[in-house]
Amino acid sequence: MQHVPLKLTERADIDRPRERFLYQGAASVSNEELIALILRSGTKDEPVLQIASRLMQQLEHIQALKMTTLEELTKTKGIGTIKAVQLLAAVELGKRIASKNPLERYTIRSPADAAAYVMEDLTGLQQEHFLVMYLNVKNHVLHKEVVFIGSLNASLVHPREIFRNAIKRSAASILVAHNHPSGTTTPSPEDLDVTTRLVEVGKLVGIEVVDHLIIGDYDYLSLKEKGYIV
Repeated sequence: MQHVPLKLTERADIDRPRERFLYQGAASVSNEELIALILRSGTKDEPVLQIASRLMQQLEHIQALKMTTLEELTKTKGIGTIKAVQLLAAVELGKRIASKNPLERYTIRSPADAAAYVMEDLTGLQQEHFLVMYLNVKNHVLHKEVVFIGSLNASLVHPREIFRNAIKRSAASILVAHNHPSGTTTPSPEDLDVTTRLVEVGKLVGIEVVDHLIIGDYDYLSLKEKGYIV
């Protein structure tokens, strides 16, 4: 990528977080400043730190950046395609560093194991995301995927799609999880309806529903532990 020199008017603006990063470490730099360091330069009308601050206001939570699309980023004034790609590349690199070696299967031995596996995926999101983990006979995670986004409703979460994918992946069981954007983990009537429906279908097709986790603000509730799945 061609180097674009910073304008004199914004050099001092970006040098402050850069110098702090160099001499005091990454922890001394705010989320806005980290974004500014990735974007590198602003526009003729707006310094880069101001663009980064405005983006953070739109996101509300830094965790929302991991679900933000290229199209959404480029709607932000001052962020074109190149800057959006730089941000998304940094997010993807963070995901890859945080993820386990795909050759080393993650093992679910308890609800806490399952919660730890999906906590970063589901915390801080502004919409409900329904995620399925497909397990083999040793409770190793074969695959995980988000199958539904939106308010949870038994009529919208289709068991046939979930169990068709489970059969395709030769899964012995599944474990499902979804988040509550409010941060609470109290199950709603819809949560319980979806759980009952999935458990019943699982018994019919011979694929056990091991648990249904509700993820809050870095907290979780296991419907299995609460007695809703027997």
